[in-house]
Amino acid sequence: MTRERRQFIARGRVQGVGFRPHVWRLAQALGLGGHVANTSAGVLIEAEGSSAQLDAFAVQLLAQLPPLAQVDNLTSHALPLAGDTTFHIAASQGQAARVRLPPDIAPCSACIAELCDPASRYWRHAFINCTDCGPRYSVTRALPYDRANTTLAAFAQCPACQHDYDHPASRRFHAEPNCCNHCGPSLQYLDARGQTVPGDAIAQALALLRAGGIVAIKSAGGFHLACDAHNASAVATLRQRKQRPAKPLALMVANVASAAQWVMVGRDAAALLQQPARPIVLLPKRDSLLPPDIAPALNELGVMLPATPLHILLFHEAAGRPAGSDWLAQPQPLTLVMSSGNRSGEPVAIDNADALAMLAGIADGFLLHDRPIHARADDSVEKTGQLGRSTLRRSRGRVPDALAASDGSTVLATGSYLKNTPCLLHGMQATPGAHVGDLDNAAACRALEAASAQLLMLHDATPAAIACDNGEHYASQYAARLAADYRVPLISVGHHHAHIGAVCAEHRLSGAVLGLALDGFGVGDDGGAWGGELLLVDGGSCQRVGHLAPLALPGGDTAAREPWRVAAAWLLQHGMATAAQTRFGHEPAFALLPQQLARRINCPASSSMGRYFDLVAALTGVCQRQSFEGEAAQRLEALALDAAPLAGGWQIDAANVLRLDRLLGALTDSTDAARGASLWHATLAQALAEWLIGSARTLNISTVALGGGCFANRRLLASLLPLLQQAALAVHYPQAVPAGDGGLALGQAWVARQRLAATNSSSTQHCIEENKPCV
Repeated sequence: MTRERRQFIARGRVQGVGFRPHVWRLAQALGLGGHVANTSAGVLIEAEGSSAQLDAFAVQLLAQLPPLAQVDNLTSHALPLAGDTTFHIAASQGQAARVRLPPDIAPCSACIAELCDPASRYWRHAFINCTDCGPRYSVTRALPYDRANTTLAAFAQCPACQHDYDHPASRRFHAEPNCCNHCGPSLQYLDARGQTVPGDAIAQALALLRAGGIVAIKSAGGFHLACDAHNASAVATLRQRKQRPAKPLALMVANVASAAQWVMVGRDAAALLQQPARPIVLLPKRDSLLPPDIAPALNELGVMLPATPLHILLFHEAAGRPAGSDWLAQPQPLTLVMSSGNRSGEPVAIDNADALAMLAGIADGFLLHDRPIHARADDSVEKTGQLGRSTLRRSRGRVPDALAASDGSTVLATGSYLKNTPCLLHGMQATPGAHVGDLDNAAACRALEAASAQLLMLHDATPAAIACDNGEHYASQYAARLAADYRVPLISVGHHHAHIGAVCAEHRLSGAVLGLALDGFGVGDDGGAWGGELLLVDGGSCQRVGHLAPLALPGGDTAAREPWRVAAAWLLQHGMATAAQTRFGHEPAFALLPQQLARRINCPASSSMGRYFDLVAALTGVCQRQSFEGEAAQRLEALALDAAPLAGGWQIDAANVLRLDRLLGALTDSTDAARGASLWHATLAQALAEWLIGSARTLNISTVALGGGCFANRRLLASLLPLLQQAALAVHYPQAVPAGDGGLALGQAWVARQRLAATNSSSTQHCIEENKPCV
């Protein structure tokens, strides 16, 4: 046989995921000579053998990838023969800083089997991992991804672990967090006073959970607060201590069979629950004996499966420590509430000392370990259904995975004030960062800075520009400081332009699109409160071509927390003072509303669709006050059923303003909340469809992008989509990133990159000083 030598370069997520051992094992099986090495350009392979052997190697290389590996591009070309007859793993070449680091991944089946094997040195080892699973993002301090650059650096491997780490045939070859019971981190259980409690930490924690206590658990990317989901008193106590009166709580169960006791789990949902990312998945509730206080007034529950070995061990302990992993195929009675380990409004805790201070007075016990968390990553939250997978929060298990992008300048975007998440556009990758949360406290602001720094470190990137929201808040202030530090342009992007930009970025749209941005609030180009906008978006340019009729918001921001104010104001403005008095006259502030409206005292106008949902929720008696953002809209969606739209329930005036007064008037007379919610959703979808279709025809545009937090409402989206598609419009909406402000930074970065490509350096440099859009 004639021998050949070929060089292959694999690019993608191919370092730190067992790709080199995969190459080595495949080359050994095929009898090839040569070597494989990590390089700054990807994984380089030189293989020597017959043409048939090399062809088979190229096919099997991609067909049998390790679970965490992803090859985006594989190139090959011929090389002169070198005479190699054996194959080996060579030392890394150059800087390996372009590694695509995987996210934190739930334990694989092989590790679970060892975890539950009394004869294994990994028996009940809460930190078991291999190249196919385990922590990555949360433990990495710097690149290249070597053990010395992770939070495992202080834990010297025992001889057995070192042997596995060094041996290419091992499942743990260069698994950087590799450790076992003899050499790894250890667990510790502390009481509410922070005093160590002797005995088995897992058993102590489970005993407290069963007794109705609340346990703070140090998980992969941060702390959880857990309690027994069957114990109504424990759930109520958790809500009271966290000052979280109504916001839904998530459940953790052992497996899909256990989840099916509480929610309806279809095939797609089961697959999503079992993905290595282990997101929280929102699923339809079943009638059950669980306390209704877990997700009050909603028809869905958030459910997740164990994301770490530590979580599995809690269920293993509850099952009586069975040998083997067969028990995980059976329904398990233990059901835990798993809430983020934080005080309301603050980022999830990641440090032991901080958790003991922050969660004092909330947790009755602390299940801790001594493996530091470097990068915070709260749980991801997702849905699946007829519209495919959608993302409500993108964090643990998804970050730092990237979305494909067209090449261009490197841009770091700092995101929004609410649900903050930064994003980096670098090369042909768009990488949203980990969820930070609302920037209403110093800890959250520091978390934004840390998440942004982590993005830049992971890509070894220096930004060519910094993008920010056009609102005046910390994310924009931080962006201005970064732009000055890096001496690069600061590009301010309109809030709703960014929402549509995020859809364009995710779906790689080019050219002009008609964008419908529906959300609760964003600063408009005129400085007003926008949130129901038709936009003509063409890359870095954006023109408002229509909007919702503005609503009066008595009390300003207070109206967003108290929907009754918006409803009462609308009734008063439309000559229904008696109805307003009857419904809302008991409110102490009601007496001031007529004067506020007449004199426009602290009574701004807003085109926000979010406020329309609040208005309807108050009119129908569904929600008068909100304890968390979006509560009114979520309750309305939960009540809504299929319904016929109200004929003539809307108007579109000559200025392309959508008016919903006729629909609101009909809802005023409704005494059935479910009927009102159903009529609202059905008619709104028809109104939006007519508005979009007419505007698209006027502008001669066939591509529509739907963005903003209101499109997290799947009922509205599912009703609107077919109406637009029947009109031959190509419709795009958020899926991989949140529709709301959690996806805003992606849109900011995309718009900024478009502007950079279209403007010269002198005009963009001007933005550094002026902090205004570069146009």
